[in-house]
Order: sequence, then structure tokens, then C-alpha cells
Amino acid sequence: MVERTDALDAVFGALSDPTRRDILKRVSKKSMSIGEIARHYELTFAAVAKHLVVLERAALVTKTRQGKEQIVTIAPLALAAANTHLEYYRELWQGRLESLDQFLRTLNRKGP
Repeated sequence: MVERTDALDAVFGALSDPTRRDILKRVSKKSMSIGEIARHYELTFAAVAKHLVVLERAALVTKTRQGKEQIVTIAPLALAAANTHLEYYRELWQGRLESLDQFLRTLNRKGP
């Protein structure tokens, strides 16, 4: 259970930063080199590389070497695990809201 929690913590921690979310969005459309990714930000190459390390540790991206370049590709399985976690709460709140809706409809039928 702790390993799963650590993995989810890493995913949500990685997603907490808007730059990392944007990087993930970009590589979800196509694999990109680190240089290609860095061109989109007013950050140093090293700063972008650090963001990629966080995404890689969370298993949200993978890096492979093609010649001199490292190519970054999305790894959607970690997102699937986070989605499963969030889906639990969506279903929980959906059920609670439906119960509240039914209760309020019952009150409205009874009238003042």
C-alpha cells in the first residue's frame, strides 16, 4: 500500500506544477527532444531538464536516446492510476449529491 501511495504522491506532486503539466500536454501530442521542449519556455535548458526528471520519477514520461538527443514520450499508465484514485472520489460525491437531490425533491413535494 505504501508503494502505491508513494507512486500517487509522485504523480500528484509532478502535476502540481503548471510547467510540468504543460510539458506533459505537449509530449502527449508527440514525442519531443528535450531541446524541442525547452524552446517553448523562458527557462534554462537545465531547468527544463529538472522538470523532466520530476516527470520521469513519477513515471509520467520516459526518455530514450536517439543519437545525441534524448526523446521524451508520455507514459500514460501513471495517469491511469491517478485517474482511478480520483474516480473513487467522483463517484463518492456523485452519490452524495444524488442523495441530497432526492432529499430536496422530497421536501418540495411535502410543501410548506
